[in-house]
Amino acid sequence: MIDLWNFFVNNRAEILDQTLEHLGLTFVALAIAVIIGMPLAIACTRYRKVAGPTLGAVGVIQTIPSIALLGFMIPLLGIGAVPAIAALFLYALLPIVRNTYAGIDEVEPSVVEAARGMGMTDRQILTKVELPLAMPVIFAGIRTATVINVGVATLCALIGAGGLGEFIFRGIALNNSIMILAGALPAALLAIFFDAILGFIEKNMRILVKPLAYGFVILLLFVGIWSAGSVFGSDAFRIGVPPEFLERADGYRGLEKQYELNMPTVEMNAALMYEALKNGRVDVAVGYSTDGRIKAFDLKVLEDDQNYFPPYDAAPLVRSSTLERYPDLREVLNKLAGTISTEQMTALNNKVDYGGQREATVAKAFLDSLGFATGITREGSPDIIIGGKLQTEQYILGHMYRLLIENYTTLDAGLRMGLAGTQIVFSALDNGEIDLYPEYTGTGLHVLLNADSSTVSRLSNESEAVYTFVKEQTRRKFGLIWLQPLGFENTYALLMRRQQAEKLGITTISDLTKYLKSK
Repeated sequence: MIDLWNFFVNNRAEILDQTLEHLGLTFVALAIAVIIGMPLAIACTRYRKVAGPTLGAVGVIQTIPSIALLGFMIPLLGIGAVPAIAALFLYALLPIVRNTYAGIDEVEPSVVEAARGMGMTDRQILTKVELPLAMPVIFAGIRTATVINVGVATLCALIGAGGLGEFIFRGIALNNSIMILAGALPAALLAIFFDAILGFIEKNMRILVKPLAYGFVILLLFVGIWSAGSVFGSDAFRIGVPPEFLERADGYRGLEKQYELNMPTVEMNAALMYEALKNGRVDVAVGYSTDGRIKAFDLKVLEDDQNYFPPYDAAPLVRSSTLERYPDLREVLNKLAGTISTEQMTALNNKVDYGGQREATVAKAFLDSLGFATGITREGSPDIIIGGKLQTEQYILGHMYRLLIENYTTLDAGLRMGLAGTQIVFSALDNGEIDLYPEYTGTGLHVLLNADSSTVSRLSNESEAVYTFVKEQTRRKFGLIWLQPLGFENTYALLMRRQQAEKLGITTISDLTKYLKSK
């Protein structure tokens, strides 16, 4: 609890900003859902033929997994607040539409007939009879929609919309429970708080009806201003940054200090970074030097002219107990040593990321081209579990290792890929949940071993020196074994659209700093 409290104190400004973003996303979507959903439900009570299809449609939307719905929004609306608000609006529709329809539909017909007998018009019956009687049910729907939106809004951080989900996904990537709680607790408290507030308003509806009406108008004005800022933004250069990179020892904070960079960051899922850069949603992105989309999207890798990033030579990291149990495994895994160049790995990634081929197909074709046996595949209970991060090349390498193990030993190999971040996959290896996974020497130096500045300076970012140090220290500290490097390096890199970079004369990260200072 003390660590959590200290984290809140030390990061209070960022938590406040994320909370305000979270509130903005939630209430913009909720306001739109009320404005559209209530008239839609009222129309359904007047035109019964459309009631079934309408209620069915909003019900189907609610069954779509929230992460999938956000994914559907990206091709249509890009990344950021707009697609997030659109997804939250759709999720809020069902409780509002269904409860409004049910509340009005359940008003006693005799009451409506009495009002009509008194000479009331349809509009008067709606506003003076049906809506007041249905208001408790309608308000229950709004309360439900509010709680749903507060929860789902945490996922919007994946598409660069901000909110409390940023700390949650950063914590997941780093296996940091304090960071996860720093996002999850405020979100839970917001849901409880607003449910209580709306419950109080519901009980005192008659007294609060006029203040609520004025407050709603003010909220809409605020929504309009906030939405305009979110949609049009500013002309400032923005950089897209994956959650893990923000907190790594070799990550963005150090890069920012080394190069004196000063630009707004947009935190988003690494897989979305390239689309965001391609479509102009950000101007710079933190990517991977071997990613196939660099060539496909005509992106430029900015030269790390001050050698901030360490070497990131890829090599398998294996449990020593696994190698002791299966001594032939070392030789089999080392068959890939030195066989994959950086250009080849980039081309393999491109076949998956842009060419639409399956990782297993690409892995088999590459091994076939090297003359390795790939004909045997087993479906039995796995003797070896191969893990991997949520990166295309990790999937490809995982399939390569599986094919080699099953064709050159009698062992069955299983895959456990797509683990969210370095700390998660490393913890799985250290705890024996997986037996091996592809790792990078720079990550081993800065993240797994957390080397101090004097050690980093002594190694001078030399590939062989870093590999030797990481290999020795990882064995001593964790009892884990680095096998021989595969031959390629996948370093972090700053990317820009080639056309924009050439127009501005930016080829290095230092050039980017000079441009930002000149603006």
